[in-house]
Amino acid sequence: MLSSIDIHSSVAVYVQIENHVQFAISSGRLKAGDQLPSVRELSERLGVNPNTVAKAYRDLEVMGLLYTRRGMGVFVNKNIEGKCREDCRRRIIGRLHEVVAESKAAGMVRKEIIEIIEASVALDASPYGETPASLTALAKSKKAAK
Repeated sequence: MLSSIDIHSSVAVYVQIENHVQFAISSGRLKAGDQLPSVRELSERLGVNPNTVAKAYRDLEVMGLLYTRRGMGVFVNKNIEGKCREDCRRRIIGRLHEVVAESKAAGMVRKEIIEIIEASVALDASPYGETPASLTALAKSKKAAK
């Protein structure tokens, strides 16, 4: 968790950090009471400014997901796994709905959309990175290829 971010992504670095923490809590990779890396340690690991990590941690604390113990570090709050999982699912479902609706509006048929989704699910890809070539190859219009 939190081993890399994509500085070329359209998603701000601090938001990527926040999302990685939320995804880790939602998936159970981070549990209540787990300690996160210090601001300095994480900023060095990711190669980003410490203020960026501090902002992400502050935002996550305001959201109620983390708490800070002075001189001890930053920890995952208790009893937030379910809320975090629900929030992540709600956000992801909204984005998936938007993408599917855009796909249909662009003339893609159900079979094409499902083919792309299945190919994407089969990959072990980071949420913030270049689209894998295997997926971009699917962008060629089926109608134009005929």
